[in-house]
Amino acid sequence: MAKDKAKDASKSASKSEAKVRKLPKLECCESKTKCGRCPLRMLKEGTLPPGYTVKKRKLVRVDGKKVTKKKLAEVA
Repeated sequence: MAKDKAKDASKSASKSEAKVRKLPKLECCESKTKCGRCPLRMLKEGTLPPGYTVKKRKLVRVDGKKVTKKKLAEVA
């Protein structure tokens, strides 16, 4: 039974790897062309992870807590 769960977990991991979402940068680099991970561009397109927004060109959480890469990766 444990082997079946391990197989199911590996299958779901491979599916999620196929659908890799880009994580936003923590701060906008202010380039004219806007890179693919720019939080401003992602906010405008609606691809920013839920619970996050941009203020003064920096990525912030809506609830006011500190933004960490680890928690951002979990959400995205």
